[in-house]
Amino acid sequence: MQFSLYLRRLSIIMLIMFIILSISPVMAAETANQKVYDFAGLLTAKEIAELESLSSEYSQKRQVDIIILTTRDTQGRDVVRYMEDFYDENGLGYDKPHGNTAILTIDMEHREVYVAGFYKGKQYLDDSRCDLIRRKITPDLSAGNYYEAFRSYIELSYRYMGIRPGVNPENILLKTWFQILAAVIVASVSVMVMAYHSGGRTTAGAGTYLDVNTSRITSQKDTYIRTDVTKRKKPSDKNKSGGGSIGGGVSSAGHSHSGSRGSF
Repeated sequence: MQFSLYLRRLSIIMLIMFIILSISPVMAAETANQKVYDFAGLLTAKEIAELESLSSEYSQKRQVDIIILTTRDTQGRDVVRYMEDFYDENGLGYDKPHGNTAILTIDMEHREVYVAGFYKGKQYLDDSRCDLIRRKITPDLSAGNYYEAFRSYIELSYRYMGIRPGVNPENILLKTWFQILAAVIVASVSVMVMAYHSGGRTTAGAGTYLDVNTSRITSQKDTYIRTDVTKRKKPSDKNKSGGGSIGGGVSSAGHSHSGSRGSF
């Protein structure tokens, strides 16, 4: 009787262990695929789900994890050190632990923002591109539009990583509207040139209708009097974002990154 009870308890224990072992890989995979770490509680569950989906899609296309990290307590560290320690401790990376990563860090305690890139993320999101992203999303951060700012960060990171390193991603030549306009202008000019050359040759000139013996020019002159100079105050840029600085660093574990830092 006691032996039967022992077998029953052993079977229950083995069943529980089997369930735990089955769930663990799934939980590990979910943690590894996480893209949004909203410790500051800036987003709703629906917004997190939408950003997770968008980031996962774009991360896969660029093979760089696009991460969002928010906090209200950096435990005495500045925003850069906090981000570096989080990267080191959690082994972020698309291709491997401590691999290709782009990460946006929001420090609500000091109202600071830092955009950084590791490995392939650093190659395609260098200091200047990180700075462009930070400046573009700062107005939304200042206004409390965190979802819009985070979505813009994901989309800008994706777009910039599709452009060859060393090229200014905001160059007007890369804008779709400019390329369409240029194509229309070139096509219009080509049509006008062809239309011009398709007509008969013009044989009449200025001398055809001008009698040089009876035509003359009346003498005129202009007298310079003075020059007026008007001064006016240059208007200030009220939409200018908080001060910032560009430049990456190296984490405690030795992982180099690009970056741009600013307030909001």
